[in-house]
Amino acid sequence: MAAADLNTIRATIEGRLATELASSPAIPVVFHNMPFEPTPNSSFVQCLTTFGTSEYLGHGSTSNSYNRIVGLVVLNIFSAKGVGPGANYVIGKRIRDLYNRVIVSGVFFDAPIGPEALASPAPEGYFQTQVRVTFESIEEL
Repeated sequence: MAAADLNTIRATIEGRLATELASSPAIPVVFHNMPFEPTPNSSFVQCLTTFGTSEYLGHGSTSNSYNRIVGLVVLNIFSAKGVGPGANYVIGKRIRDLYNRVIVSGVFFDAPIGPEALASPAPEGYFQTQVRVTFESIEEL
């Protein structure tokens, strides 16, 4: 990926998820800084993309050199409370398959962690699990 841009990386991650969860059965997705009012007793996914520490991959001038951009995608999966984890884990499997050790538009995804059940869901009234996926991309300077 030439000149990796943080918004391009974010759009790659979010676009992949939005496309997958728009297919049957469709599941609403909410991203950072986006208003959302969940429908009671329904499922939805919250996608949070964050960028962490970057590192340079070569010494010398800032032209013709590269940086590694590292980040984390946190996917919170919400489903109806009191009916078991089945629906939630089905969504989690779809998400795991979507990012599991693939390269998409220059974004390298690691093996996912989860879905792990969270004891205190936010918002309350849902069963919540979380899938986390680290990723990296190379920035050309």
